Amino acid sequence: MAVSVDPIHQFELQPLVSLGHIGNQQIAFTQSALYMFAAVGVIALLTIVATSGRSIVPSRMQSLAEIFYEFIADTLHQATGDEGKRFLPLVFSLFMFVLILNLFGMIPYAFAVTSHLIITFGLAALVIGVVIGYGVMKHGSHFFGLFVPSGVPKPLLAILVPIEIISFVSRPISLSVRLFANILAGHIAMKIFAFFVAALLSAGAWSVLSPLPLALTIALTALEFLVAALQAYVFATLTAIYLNDALHPGH
Repeated sequence: MAVSVDPIHQFELQPLVSLGHIGNQQIAFTQSALYMFAAVGVIALLTIVATSGRSIVPSRMQSLAEIFYEFIADTLHQATGDEGKRFLPLVFSLFMFVLILNLFGMIPYAFAVTSHLIITFGLAALVIGVVIGYGVMKHGSHFFGLFVPSGVPKPLLAILVPIEIISFVSRPISLSVRLFANILAGHIAMKIFAFFVAALLSAGAWSVLSPLPLALTIALTALEFLVAALQAYVFATLTAIYLNDALHPGH
């Protein structure tokens, strides 16, 4: 029996409930939206259960929640100082949201939401929107001094200011593409190696050839769990660094 593989099929959106049409475009509730709602539900459940007791001797769930909270709080403090505490709910929520979605994607036959660029770009756009909005609200026009390096001769500003603007505008692109590309590439690689194992099994070559791709598949799966956590941390860390520009826009 021939074994076929389509590593891209796992990323296709499937409409679950149709919500109508705009022109020829269908508006639907997809499995991507379902997983995002599920992620919010899991995060809410974990935090509610973990903080319901708030005992001096914490339970395992409370200890886990406190570890995550203190980890993100420390990361944010290192990037922004004491003023960054006001952004802790945002950074913590983004970290947990990305982490849970990444881990959902590791469940067999589940959907990897963060493998879609539109999702990661939406999260990155939210971060940059907060940076610009809060920066302008707090500092007014002085916020745009972020694009004017101090101590630079005026003739060079004509070159450096556009570079600074391009660098700032590219932040949501790099933030979103980094997460999207890592998750997409990892899941494609896992699907291909798993196909090798299935193909060798169907060809009756288990005892000779298939242990190698099987071992590589197991190792790659373990690596992808690490990547799932690491990419959530990187997203939260870069968010904290970008938020520092809203708090301290001067160079």
